[in-house]
Amino acid sequence: MSVPPYSPARRVRGFLAASCTALLLAATGCSLGEPEPDPAGRPPNLPTPSASAAGGGQEVVATVLARGLRVPWGIAFLPDGGALVTERDSGRIVQVGPESSPDGLRITEVQTVDDVVASGEGGLLGIAASPEFAQDRTVFVYYTAERDNRIARMRLGEKPTPILTGIPKAGVHNGGGLAFGPDGRLYASTGDAGDTDQSQDAEELGGKILRITTEGKPAPGNPFPNSPVWSLGHRNVQGIAWAGDRMYAVEFGQNTWDEINQVAKGKNYGWPEVEGRGGDKEFVDPIVQWSTDEASCSGLAASERLLATACLRGQRLWLVELTDTGTVLGQPQALLTEKYGRLRAIAAAPDGSFWVGTSNHDGRGRPTPEDDRLLRLVFAGGGAGRS
Repeated sequence: MSVPPYSPARRVRGFLAASCTALLLAATGCSLGEPEPDPAGRPPNLPTPSASAAGGGQEVVATVLARGLRVPWGIAFLPDGGALVTERDSGRIVQVGPESSPDGLRITEVQTVDDVVASGEGGLLGIAASPEFAQDRTVFVYYTAERDNRIARMRLGEKPTPILTGIPKAGVHNGGGLAFGPDGRLYASTGDAGDTDQSQDAEELGGKILRITTEGKPAPGNPFPNSPVWSLGHRNVQGIAWAGDRMYAVEFGQNTWDEINQVAKGKNYGWPEVEGRGGDKEFVDPIVQWSTDEASCSGLAASERLLATACLRGQRLWLVELTDTGTVLGQPQALLTEKYGRLRAIAAAPDGSFWVGTSNHDGRGRPTPEDDRLLRLVFAGGGAGRS
């Protein structure tokens, strides 16, 4: 691992033309409710959705925001209401919105990260905007380079400066999640790169969740001395999110169970000794597990007491409602099943909605002429999340 030196680096005003589509689905148990007004901008001018309720229960409106993307992987919202989106294979960063066009939100290419070497599941992966973006115009990216996966910081339009290198790479299991936690530290999720010994070795960066400063140094308070490792025993973590001050991560299993874990400092999540719930006190059991054919989830987002994870092989969105203590309330709900194909990226927008990206151009899907798409989900009614 090498750590190069530090290098310096709302709202949507008009969403869609009439050509954008919306889908009204029925789901039970969870809801986000209508978004609160944003003091920094006007409410979005959404199209009238086409409603097709399948029965009673709560409702969700899915609206297509953008079309023609290629394997969108990470989403980072900006103060003006637009979002930066990474494309895994092209190495591009594009901005979606806040301006609209006849086809939806305007897609503007920001730049291509030239050091990206895309192959298999590797490429330009996670992205996180600096908490001080309005002042420093800085973002952080996680990407696959020639010899490793790495995290870099950059001012938009400028060459990235790597701040943490040496994360193992392979054709699979590259991790790639990147997000700032409530503590202001930068968290990254890594995969074992096909080497299961990485996950249980606290001195290796593979199969971990990392916690670092914006200079790439181990953050103060980490559980292992002079180490960026926050938790270990992971196989391939991608999505990470916080519900309040509790951290959660979604993880790909091997052949049996995919998981959502509540992540805590220094804890061990069992891979490769355990897949799913193992009952071993040495390891932390997941709060939810699914069979791989109905999950294989990549992205994770949270809004108050609601977790949402976007699934590739399962071609659906799972909603998990949480109790006040962070455990699961009731049964997870499946939405959008096989409606849009493979789902990967997901992020909670400032207005309380979720933005979700399809991944039908990743070599394992069946893309339509509109793919890949970016969707906006709003949940109606009372319950978890915004109401």
